[in-house]
Amino acid sequence: MIKRTIGQLATMIKVENDVTPFQEIGIKGVSFDTRQIMPGTLFVPLKGEANDGHKYVDAAFAKGASAVLWQKDVPNPPVNMPVLIVEDTLRSLQDLAHSYRKQTSAKVIGITGSNGKTTTKDIVAAVFSHDFKVHKTDGNFNNHIGLPLTILAMDETTEVAILEMGMSGKGEISLLTKIAQPDAAIITNIGEAHLQDLGSREAIANAKLEIIEGLPKNGLLIYPGNEPLLIKKISSLKQFHTCTFGETRENDIYPEEINIEENGSSFIVPGLSDEPFFLPIAGTHNIMNALAAILAAKEFLIPTNSIQEGLKSVKLSNMRMEWHDGIKGTRILNDAYNASPTAMRAVISMVENLAENREKVVVLGDMLELGEKEEEFHKQIGENLDPNKIKYVFTYGPLGKYIAAGAKIRFPENRVYEFEDKGELIDTLIEKIEGNELILFKASRGVKLEETVNSMLV
Repeated sequence: MIKRTIGQLATMIKVENDVTPFQEIGIKGVSFDTRQIMPGTLFVPLKGEANDGHKYVDAAFAKGASAVLWQKDVPNPPVNMPVLIVEDTLRSLQDLAHSYRKQTSAKVIGITGSNGKTTTKDIVAAVFSHDFKVHKTDGNFNNHIGLPLTILAMDETTEVAILEMGMSGKGEISLLTKIAQPDAAIITNIGEAHLQDLGSREAIANAKLEIIEGLPKNGLLIYPGNEPLLIKKISSLKQFHTCTFGETRENDIYPEEINIEENGSSFIVPGLSDEPFFLPIAGTHNIMNALAAILAAKEFLIPTNSIQEGLKSVKLSNMRMEWHDGIKGTRILNDAYNASPTAMRAVISMVENLAENREKVVVLGDMLELGEKEEEFHKQIGENLDPNKIKYVFTYGPLGKYIAAGAKIRFPENRVYEFEDKGELIDTLIEKIEGNELILFKASRGVKLEETVNSMLV
C-alpha cells in the first residue's frame, strides 16, 4: 500500500493549506471508511447525497489515522491537526491514485466489458502470479472510488496490477483508464448490460472503447474478434498493438477440442501447445475469458507451461460459478452475482450441454437495467430454453414472469413455475426435485437470489 509523508502527498495532489508543520508525518494506506482505519491511515471523507464523511473525521483520528483530507467548502476543519485541505476530496483521491500509479514501476492491465470482467480479472491474476508479483482489484471494487483505492492499496514492489473497470454510463471508463493508464487493455465482450442508460449495444461498445483513452502509443488492446461492433472501430486504431480472441480461426487465438464438465473446461489452442489447457470453471464463455488472459500472458512473455499451471489455479470471486452440494443429493450452481441476456444465455447453454448424468433445473430471476426492451429480453431467454435438456423452469420476480411466458411456448405448463415470493419458490422447488438434479441459479445482483440458494444447501 502507499507509504508517503504528508510533505510528499502535498506534491502529488493540490493542497490549499500550509502543511509544513506536519510534513514529516507518514501515512500508510488510504480509506474512506472509518471501520477500516488502521494506525497511519490517510482518511478521505467523501460527500454523498445521504451522508458526509467529514462527520467522521474525529473518529478517524481517534482510531489512529495519521492525516485526513478536508473539502474546502465544508466548514470548521480541525485545527492544529494534520489536515490537507483540497478542492474536492473525491477528485483528490483519484489524483493521488493517478500520481502513485506513475511513481510505481508496475505494469497495468485494465479489463472492461459487459460480462466476465471479474472472472477475467481472476483468470489473468492466476496466470500472471506464476511469474510476477501481482496486485488485483478486490471483489467488485471497479468504479470511480474503488479503482483509486485499489491502486493505492498496491504494494510499491508490485510488478503487474490487474484492474477491473466497471461503468453504468458514458464517460466512466474514460475517467478510470486515465487514472490507471493501463499498458494493456482487455475488452471481454459487448452485451446488453446498461442498455437502460446507454440505449443501444453500439453505444455500449463506444463506452467500453473509452478504455483506449488511457493506453499509451503501441499499448496492447485485446478484444473479441467476432464482435462486429468492435472490429470496424478498432481496425482504424493504428497506434495500438491489437490481438483478438474468439471461437473461430480468423482470430489470433481460438480453442479446439473443447470438453466441458462440472469441474471445468479443457481445450487446445492451435499453434500454442499440443497439450490441453485446463480451466477449473465450466463453460465456453469462460474459455473465451481464458483466451484473453492467454493473449495477455504471451505478450508479457510468460511461458506456455506457466500459463497452463496458472489456469489450473484459478479461483473465482463469490457467487460466480460456485458449485455446492444441495439438499436431497442435488448439485447447485450459484451464478447469481449478476445477469444480462448474454451472460444468462451463456450459462444456460453450458448447463444444458454439461455431460452430467443429472436432470437440469433452472431458477432464473430478473435481469435489471435493460431499458425499454426488458420484457422482450426476458421472454427471449424463456423461448430459447430447450425442453429436451431442461426438466423444470422456475422464475422469480416481476420480470421473471416473462421468462416463464417464453418458456411455456415449448414447455408443458406443469414444468414452468413463476414466483414473486421467495418462500413459495423454495417450497415448490423442494417439493419438485427428486435428488438427481443439477440446479442453476441466475439473476441480477439486486434480486438477491442467493437467499434462495442458501435454503437449498446441505
